[in-house]
Amino acid sequence: GSGIEMNPAQIGVAAAIYITGACLGALFFGHLTDRFGRRIIFTVSLLWYSASCVVLAFQNDATHLDLWRFIAGVGLGVEMVTIDTYIAELMPHAQRGRAFALNYTLQFCAVPIVALLAWQLVPIAPFGIDGWRWVILIGAAGALGAWFLRRGIPESARWLESRRRAALQEDTRGSFGEIWRGPYLKRTIMLILFHIFQTVGYYGFSNWVPTLLISQGINVTTSLRYTFIIAIAAPFGPMLGSLLADRIERKWLIVGSAAGVAIFGVLFGFASQGFALIALGAAITLCNNLMSLAFHAYQAELYPTRIRARAVGFVYSFSRLSAVFSAFVIAFILHDFGVGPVFLFIAGCMAVVTVAVGILGPKTNNMALETISE
Repeated sequence: GSGIEMNPAQIGVAAAIYITGACLGALFFGHLTDRFGRRIIFTVSLLWYSASCVVLAFQNDATHLDLWRFIAGVGLGVEMVTIDTYIAELMPHAQRGRAFALNYTLQFCAVPIVALLAWQLVPIAPFGIDGWRWVILIGAAGALGAWFLRRGIPESARWLESRRRAALQEDTRGSFGEIWRGPYLKRTIMLILFHIFQTVGYYGFSNWVPTLLISQGINVTTSLRYTFIIAIAAPFGPMLGSLLADRIERKWLIVGSAAGVAIFGVLFGFASQGFALIALGAAITLCNNLMSLAFHAYQAELYPTRIRARAVGFVYSFSRLSAVFSAFVIAFILHDFGVGPVFLFIAGCMAVVTVAVGILGPKTNNMALETISE
């Protein structure tokens, strides 16, 4: 039926399986973007994700639901690595931040749409098909639509040039070992720390909003309505970023937004009134998504073209891996201690983010990728 009830532990398992797929996709297949090109891997991974979601929507038991969540997650992991690499190489240095902001504004517009669809469709079964299946199918159709819109984008000129140089033996093909040498070592360590801890704040809130609200004494229907209202704030983070991304140094934009997640999160954890929960939830969403667009641009700037996708895929996989474990940690804290301690835990993780990026992160704004990689 359409009403599949899950306790916090089961929600954690479902989220963990999907994110594990994204982790393995970024880790083991992200490097294909360096080998075969940004454009073709973008196309393949997007079609993979759409097809997997269509199959997922027609599963009837938990085992197969989890299997196809995992398979869809693999496609998503490759897609995220490819998008970051692609945008960084296509845009001039003075506009990289705004380009990432526009991309993530469009992506995050899907958040309130999905929340609205879930609110309206999950309790019903249009044409005899469970509402949650419609939500997944609509998402798959949207991803396929994005593929048609992006077919005309050219291959990355930087990637083509790096392949030409490799063919002429003017340069060597990138290797995994490079990210542990020279100036890249400190960047790799910084990004690993960043991804392990920022994920707790981002997914610890976005994936758990309805459950957190229910734990605050809000009923299920009202929780979904509040979740939708909070989700409306999602695209405004990158919209704000479009004004700030190329004016404020990216590392400090990440630090500031992480601090905002910590502060507003602690306040949310101890709030009880509807207006306060919505306002603080929107503030957390705003800061999270501002941080998200900033770090996606930032991590793609820190490595040379020959290893950019490989390096981004590797460090980004720690985000997915962290999301797997943090889902269980948050489920445990929420079950045994309540919402307040969940956000104290998140605040501590955001504190690590601010220190790691603030101390170890290089500056990148308005610099050519080649200059940064030197």
